[in-house]
Amino acid sequence: MPPSRAPALLLAFTLTLFCAMSWAQTPAPWERIVAKAKGQTVYFNAWAGDEKTNEFIAWAGDELKARHGVNVVHVRLKDTAEAVTRVIAEKTAGRHSDGTVDLVWINGPNFLAMKEQGLLHGPVTPLLPNMRYVDTTTKRSNVVDFTTPVQGYAVPWRLAQIVFIYDSARIRDAQDVPRSAAEMLAWARKNPGRLTHPNPSNFLGATFLKQMLYELAPDAAVFQQPATDESFARVTAPLWPWYDALRPLLWRKGQQFPENGALLNDAEIDITLSFTPAEAAVSVLSGKLPESVRTFTLSKGSIGNTSFVAIPYNSRAKEGAMVLANFLLERATQARAQDVQQMG
Repeated sequence: MPPSRAPALLLAFTLTLFCAMSWAQTPAPWERIVAKAKGQTVYFNAWAGDEKTNEFIAWAGDELKARHGVNVVHVRLKDTAEAVTRVIAEKTAGRHSDGTVDLVWINGPNFLAMKEQGLLHGPVTPLLPNMRYVDTTTKRSNVVDFTTPVQGYAVPWRLAQIVFIYDSARIRDAQDVPRSAAEMLAWARKNPGRLTHPNPSNFLGATFLKQMLYELAPDAAVFQQPATDESFARVTAPLWPWYDALRPLLWRKGQQFPENGALLNDAEIDITLSFTPAEAAVSVLSGKLPESVRTFTLSKGSIGNTSFVAIPYNSRAKEGAMVLANFLLERATQARAQDVQQMG
Protein backbone atom coordinates (compact mmCIF):
# COMPACT_ATOMS: atom_id res chain seq x y z
CA MET A 1 0.00 0.00 0.00
CA PRO A 2 1.49 3.38 -0.95
CA PRO A 3 2.31 5.44 2.20
CA SER A 4 0.26 8.38 0.87
CA ARG A 5 -2.98 6.32 0.92
CA ALA A 6 -2.64 4.95 4.45
CA PRO A 7 -3.89 8.06 6.31
CA ALA A 8 -6.93 8.35 4.03
CA LEU A 9 -7.88 4.69 4.50
CA LEU A 10 -7.36 4.92 8.23
CA LEU A 11 -9.59 7.99 8.37
CA ALA A 12 -12.30 6.26 6.32
CA PHE A 13 -12.18 3.16 8.56
CA THR A 14 -12.37 5.33 11.69
CA LEU A 15 -15.37 7.26 10.40
CA THR A 16 -17.15 4.05 9.40
CA LEU A 17 -16.55 2.52 12.82
CA PHE A 18 -17.70 5.73 14.55
CA CYS A 19 -20.90 5.85 12.49
CA ALA A 20 -21.61 2.16 13.19
CA MET A 21 -21.10 2.71 16.92
CA SER A 22 -23.31 5.82 16.88
CA TRP A 23 -26.07 3.95 15.03
CA ALA A 24 -25.90 1.06 17.50
CA GLN A 25 -26.19 3.47 20.42
CA THR A 26 -29.16 5.37 18.95
CA PRO A 27 -32.44 3.98 20.37
CA ALA A 28 -34.99 2.67 17.91
CA PRO A 29 -38.13 4.83 17.46
CA TRP A 30 -40.24 2.66 19.78
CA GLU A 31 -37.54 2.66 22.46
CA ARG A 32 -37.45 6.45 22.31
CA ILE A 33 -41.24 6.57 22.70
CA VAL A 34 -41.13 4.24 25.73
CA ALA A 35 -38.33 6.28 27.30
CA LYS A 36 -40.21 9.55 26.82
CA ALA A 37 -43.39 8.00 28.20
CA LYS A 38 -41.80 7.28 31.58
CA GLY A 39 -43.30 9.54 34.24
CA GLN A 40 -46.21 10.67 32.06
CA THR A 41 -49.82 10.49 33.24
CA VAL A 42 -52.30 9.23 30.67
CA TYR A 43 -55.90 10.36 31.16
CA PHE A 44 -57.75 7.49 29.52
CA ASN A 45 -61.32 8.61 28.76
CA ALA A 46 -63.39 5.44 28.52
CA TRP A 47 -66.99 4.36 28.89
CA ALA A 48 -67.51 3.14 32.46
CA GLY A 49 -70.79 1.28 32.16
CA ASP A 50 -69.34 -2.16 32.87
CA GLU A 51 -67.48 -2.94 36.11
CA LYS A 52 -65.50 -5.81 34.62
CA THR A 53 -64.16 -3.45 31.96
CA ASN A 54 -63.39 -0.85 34.62
CA GLU A 55 -61.45 -3.46 36.59
CA PHE A 56 -59.56 -4.44 33.44
CA ILE A 57 -58.55 -0.83 32.77
CA ALA A 58 -57.39 -0.51 36.39
CA TRP A 59 -55.29 -3.66 35.99
CA ALA A 60 -53.78 -2.33 32.74
CA GLY A 61 -52.88 0.88 34.59
CA ASP A 62 -51.11 -1.07 37.33
CA GLU A 63 -49.15 -3.02 34.71
CA LEU A 64 -48.09 0.12 32.86
CA LYS A 65 -46.95 1.74 36.08
CA ALA A 66 -44.87 -1.29 37.05
CA ARG A 67 -43.36 -1.89 33.60
CA HIS A 68 -42.88 1.57 32.16
CA GLY A 69 -43.46 4.11 34.93
CA VAL A 70 -46.56 5.39 33.14
CA ASN A 71 -49.53 6.49 35.27
CA VAL A 72 -53.01 5.76 33.95
CA VAL A 73 -56.08 7.65 35.19
CA HIS A 74 -59.42 6.25 34.04
CA VAL A 75 -61.72 9.19 33.31
CA ARG A 76 -65.09 7.45 33.51
CA LEU A 77 -67.53 8.45 30.79
CA LYS A 78 -71.22 7.84 30.29
CA ASP A 79 -70.83 8.78 26.63
CA THR A 80 -67.74 9.16 24.46
CA ALA A 81 -69.16 12.46 23.20
CA GLU A 82 -68.17 13.99 26.56
CA ALA A 83 -64.48 13.60 25.70
CA VAL A 84 -64.95 14.70 22.09
CA THR A 85 -66.76 17.85 23.21
CA ARG A 86 -63.90 18.64 25.58
CA VAL A 87 -61.28 18.34 22.82
CA ILE A 88 -63.36 20.52 20.48
CA ALA A 89 -63.70 23.16 23.21
CA GLU A 90 -59.94 23.12 23.80
CA LYS A 91 -59.23 23.58 20.10
CA THR A 92 -61.71 26.45 19.92
CA ALA A 93 -59.95 28.08 22.88
CA GLY A 94 -56.56 27.68 21.16
CA ARG A 95 -55.33 24.99 23.54
CA HIS A 96 -53.36 23.04 20.94
CA SER A 97 -51.11 21.35 23.48
CA ASP A 98 -51.41 20.26 27.11
CA GLY A 99 -54.92 18.90 26.45
CA THR A 100 -56.92 17.11 29.12
CA VAL A 101 -57.71 13.98 27.08
CA ASP A 102 -54.76 11.69 26.29
CA LEU A 103 -56.48 8.53 25.08
CA VAL A 104 -60.14 7.93 24.32
CA TRP A 105 -62.12 4.73 23.76
CA ILE A 106 -63.89 5.90 20.67
CA ASN A 107 -66.84 4.76 18.55
CA GLY A 108 -67.60 5.23 14.87
CA PRO A 109 -69.53 8.53 14.79
CA ASN A 110 -67.16 10.20 17.25
CA PHE A 111 -64.11 8.90 15.41
CA LEU A 112 -65.48 10.39 12.19
CA ALA A 113 -66.15 13.74 13.89
CA MET A 114 -62.65 13.93 15.36
CA LYS A 115 -60.95 12.81 12.16
CA GLU A 116 -62.82 15.30 9.98
CA GLN A 117 -61.95 18.17 12.35
CA GLY A 118 -58.26 17.26 12.60
CA LEU A 119 -58.53 16.36 16.28
CA LEU A 120 -56.53 13.13 16.16
CA HIS A 121 -52.80 12.49 16.57
CA GLY A 122 -51.30 10.13 14.06
CA PRO A 123 -50.96 7.97 12.18
CA VAL A 124 -49.80 6.00 15.23
CA THR A 125 -50.37 2.33 14.33
CA PRO A 126 -47.15 2.07 12.23
CA LEU A 127 -45.21 2.90 15.41
CA LEU A 128 -46.77 0.19 17.60
CA PRO A 129 -44.87 -3.12 17.68
CA ASN A 130 -47.93 -5.13 18.69
CA MET A 131 -49.89 -4.09 15.60
CA ARG A 132 -48.21 -7.08 13.94
CA TYR A 133 -50.72 -9.26 15.80
CA VAL A 134 -53.72 -7.46 14.26
CA ASP A 135 -55.40 -8.83 11.15
CA THR A 136 -55.53 -5.80 8.88
CA THR A 137 -55.98 -7.85 5.70
CA THR A 138 -59.06 -10.04 6.04
CA LYS A 139 -60.89 -8.38 8.94
CA ARG A 140 -62.32 -5.18 7.53
CA SER A 141 -63.56 -3.79 10.85
CA ASN A 142 -59.93 -3.48 12.03
CA VAL A 143 -59.21 -0.86 9.39
CA VAL A 144 -62.65 0.69 8.74
CA ASP A 145 -64.71 2.03 11.64
CA PHE A 146 -68.40 2.38 10.73
CA THR A 147 -67.49 3.09 7.06
CA THR A 148 -64.67 5.51 8.01
CA PRO A 149 -61.13 4.38 7.01
CA VAL A 150 -59.02 4.39 10.17
CA GLN A 151 -55.72 5.11 8.35
CA GLY A 152 -53.66 4.58 11.49
CA TYR A 153 -55.43 7.23 13.58
CA ALA A 154 -57.05 4.70 15.92
CA VAL A 155 -55.83 1.47 17.48
CA PRO A 156 -58.08 -1.61 17.74
CA TRP A 157 -58.26 -3.23 21.15
CA ARG A 158 -61.36 -5.43 21.40
CA LEU A 159 -64.07 -7.04 19.31
CA ALA A 160 -67.82 -6.96 19.80
CA GLN A 161 -70.72 -8.90 18.32
CA ILE A 162 -74.45 -8.90 18.89
CA VAL A 163 -75.78 -11.92 20.77
CA PHE A 164 -79.11 -12.60 22.47
CA ILE A 165 -79.44 -14.03 25.96
CA TYR A 166 -82.38 -15.95 27.41
CA ASP A 167 -83.17 -17.86 30.58
CA SER A 168 -83.67 -21.54 29.82
CA ALA A 169 -85.57 -21.89 33.08
CA ARG A 170 -88.34 -19.80 31.51
CA ILE A 171 -87.91 -20.68 27.82
CA ARG A 172 -87.41 -24.40 28.32
CA ASP A 173 -87.37 -25.54 24.72
CA ALA A 174 -84.46 -24.17 22.67
CA GLN A 175 -86.64 -24.63 19.58
CA ASP A 176 -88.83 -21.81 20.85
CA VAL A 177 -85.96 -19.29 20.73
CA PRO A 178 -86.56 -16.82 17.86
CA ARG A 179 -83.75 -16.80 15.31
CA SER A 180 -84.97 -14.26 12.77
CA ALA A 181 -86.85 -10.96 12.70
CA ALA A 182 -90.05 -12.74 11.69
CA GLU A 183 -89.69 -15.29 14.49
CA MET A 184 -88.91 -12.47 16.95
CA LEU A 185 -92.20 -10.77 16.12
CA ALA A 186 -94.11 -14.06 16.32
CA TRP A 187 -92.52 -14.84 19.70
CA ALA A 188 -93.42 -11.38 21.04
CA ARG A 189 -97.05 -11.90 20.00
CA LYS A 190 -97.14 -15.10 22.05
CA ASN A 191 -95.24 -13.52 24.95
CA PRO A 192 -96.23 -9.83 25.15
CA GLY A 193 -94.17 -7.70 27.50
CA ARG A 194 -91.35 -10.28 27.78
CA LEU A 195 -89.01 -8.76 25.19
CA THR A 196 -87.34 -5.36 24.97
CA HIS A 197 -84.18 -3.64 23.81
CA PRO A 198 -82.13 -0.72 25.14
CA ASN A 199 -83.12 2.81 24.20
CA PRO A 200 -82.28 3.48 20.52
CA SER A 201 -80.21 6.47 21.62
CA ASN A 202 -77.95 3.86 23.24
CA PHE A 203 -75.51 2.20 20.81
CA LEU A 204 -76.85 -1.23 21.76
CA GLY A 205 -80.44 -0.22 21.12
CA ALA A 206 -79.48 1.28 17.76
CA THR A 207 -77.57 -1.88 16.88
CA PHE A 208 -80.65 -3.98 17.64
CA LEU A 209 -82.53 -2.01 14.98
CA LYS A 210 -79.62 -2.28 12.54
CA GLN A 211 -79.48 -6.04 13.12
CA MET A 212 -83.16 -6.34 12.28
CA LEU A 213 -82.70 -4.11 9.24
CA TYR A 214 -80.04 -6.51 7.95
CA GLU A 215 -82.45 -9.39 8.61
CA LEU A 216 -85.29 -7.78 6.68
CA ALA A 217 -83.39 -6.33 3.73
CA PRO A 218 -83.75 -8.27 0.47
CA ASP A 219 -80.04 -7.78 -0.25
CA ALA A 220 -77.69 -6.81 2.60
CA ALA A 221 -74.97 -5.83 0.11
CA VAL A 222 -76.72 -2.46 -0.26
CA PHE A 223 -75.47 -1.50 3.21
CA GLN A 224 -71.93 -1.37 1.88
CA GLN A 225 -72.89 1.42 -0.54
CA PRO A 226 -72.93 5.16 0.23
CA ALA A 227 -76.25 6.25 1.71
CA THR A 228 -78.47 8.98 0.30
CA ASP A 229 -81.85 10.29 1.45
CA GLU A 230 -83.50 8.35 -1.35
CA SER A 231 -81.68 5.09 -0.70
CA PHE A 232 -82.22 5.37 3.07
CA ALA A 233 -85.98 5.61 2.64
CA ARG A 234 -86.04 2.73 0.18
CA VAL A 235 -83.67 0.39 2.02
CA THR A 236 -85.17 0.92 5.48
CA ALA A 237 -88.77 0.56 4.25
CA PRO A 238 -89.13 -3.09 5.45
CA LEU A 239 -88.00 -2.19 8.98
CA TRP A 240 -90.73 0.27 9.97
CA PRO A 241 -93.87 -1.85 9.59
CA TRP A 242 -92.07 -4.70 11.35
CA TYR A 243 -91.13 -2.43 14.25
CA ASP A 244 -94.55 -0.79 14.38
CA ALA A 245 -96.00 -4.27 14.93
CA LEU A 246 -93.35 -5.21 17.50
CA ARG A 247 -93.21 -2.10 19.65
CA PRO A 248 -96.61 -2.43 21.43
CA LEU A 249 -95.61 -6.00 22.35
CA LEU A 250 -92.42 -4.95 24.11
CA TRP A 251 -91.87 -4.52 27.84
CA ARG A 252 -94.11 -1.71 29.13
CA LYS A 253 -95.73 -1.64 25.68
CA GLY A 254 -92.65 -0.04 24.16
CA GLN A 255 -93.21 3.24 26.02
CA GLN A 256 -90.05 2.83 28.09
CA PHE A 257 -86.70 1.27 27.33
CA PRO A 258 -83.93 0.10 29.69
CA GLU A 259 -80.38 1.36 29.42
CA ASN A 260 -79.00 -2.20 29.54
CA GLY A 261 -80.06 -5.82 29.88
CA ALA A 262 -80.48 -5.91 33.67
CA LEU A 263 -84.19 -6.71 33.38
CA LEU A 264 -83.39 -10.34 32.61
CA ASN A 265 -81.96 -10.78 36.08
CA ASP A 266 -85.10 -9.21 37.57
CA ALA A 267 -87.26 -11.73 35.64
CA GLU A 268 -89.17 -8.87 34.03
CA ILE A 269 -88.25 -10.09 30.55
CA ASP A 270 -87.17 -13.40 29.01
CA ILE A 271 -84.80 -12.29 26.24
CA THR A 272 -82.17 -9.57 26.23
CA LEU A 273 -79.16 -8.76 24.06
CA SER A 274 -75.52 -7.91 24.46
CA PHE A 275 -72.62 -6.72 22.33
CA THR A 276 -70.29 -9.07 24.23
CA PRO A 277 -70.60 -12.79 23.37
CA ALA A 278 -69.21 -13.84 26.77
CA GLU A 279 -71.34 -11.46 28.85
CA ALA A 280 -73.72 -14.21 29.98
CA ALA A 281 -70.84 -16.40 31.18
CA VAL A 282 -69.20 -13.46 32.96
CA SER A 283 -72.51 -12.50 34.59
CA VAL A 284 -73.13 -16.07 35.77
CA LEU A 285 -69.70 -16.24 37.40
CA SER A 286 -70.26 -12.91 39.14
CA GLY A 287 -73.73 -13.96 40.36
CA LYS A 288 -75.60 -11.36 38.31
CA LEU A 289 -77.43 -13.96 36.22
CA PRO A 290 -78.59 -17.50 37.03
CA GLU A 291 -76.74 -20.52 35.66
CA SER A 292 -79.75 -21.28 33.47
CA VAL A 293 -79.05 -18.43 31.03
CA ARG A 294 -78.01 -19.27 27.50
CA THR A 295 -76.70 -17.29 24.52
CA PHE A 296 -77.89 -17.49 20.92
CA THR A 297 -77.49 -15.66 17.62
CA LEU A 298 -79.85 -15.23 14.71
CA SER A 299 -79.62 -17.81 11.97
CA LYS A 300 -78.28 -15.38 9.34
CA GLY A 301 -75.49 -14.19 11.63
CA SER A 302 -75.02 -11.04 13.68
CA ILE A 303 -73.44 -7.61 13.48
CA GLY A 304 -69.96 -7.25 14.91
CA ASN A 305 -67.41 -4.48 15.12
CA THR A 306 -64.01 -3.49 16.45
CA SER A 307 -63.49 -1.09 19.34
CA PHE A 308 -60.70 1.44 19.00
CA VAL A 309 -58.71 3.84 21.14
CA ALA A 310 -57.38 7.12 19.72
CA ILE A 311 -55.07 9.93 20.81
CA PRO A 312 -56.30 13.54 20.53
CA TYR A 313 -54.04 15.91 18.63
CA ASN A 314 -53.37 18.04 21.74
CA SER A 315 -52.67 15.23 24.20
CA ARG A 316 -50.01 16.10 26.74
CA ALA A 317 -48.93 12.45 27.04
CA LYS A 318 -48.86 11.12 23.48
CA GLU A 319 -46.00 8.72 24.18
CA GLY A 320 -47.67 7.32 27.30
CA ALA A 321 -50.91 6.92 25.36
CA MET A 322 -49.09 4.97 22.64
CA VAL A 323 -47.47 2.72 25.24
CA LEU A 324 -50.92 2.00 26.71
CA ALA A 325 -52.46 1.37 23.28
CA ASN A 326 -49.61 -1.00 22.43
CA PHE A 327 -50.01 -2.81 25.76
CA LEU A 328 -53.69 -3.41 25.03
CA LEU A 329 -52.63 -5.37 21.93
CA GLU A 330 -50.18 -7.68 23.71
CA ARG A 331 -51.08 -11.34 23.36
CA ALA A 332 -51.10 -11.86 27.13
CA THR A 333 -53.31 -8.77 27.57
CA GLN A 334 -55.76 -10.03 24.97
CA ALA A 335 -55.80 -13.48 26.58
CA ARG A 336 -56.69 -11.92 29.93
CA ALA A 337 -59.39 -9.81 28.26
CA GLN A 338 -61.01 -12.97 26.88
CA ASP A 339 -60.94 -14.80 30.22
CA VAL A 340 -64.51 -15.01 31.55
CA GLN A 341 -63.09 -14.60 35.04
CA GLN A 342 -61.89 -11.17 33.87
CA MET A 343 -63.53 -9.08 31.15
CA GLY A 344 -64.70 -11.92 28.92
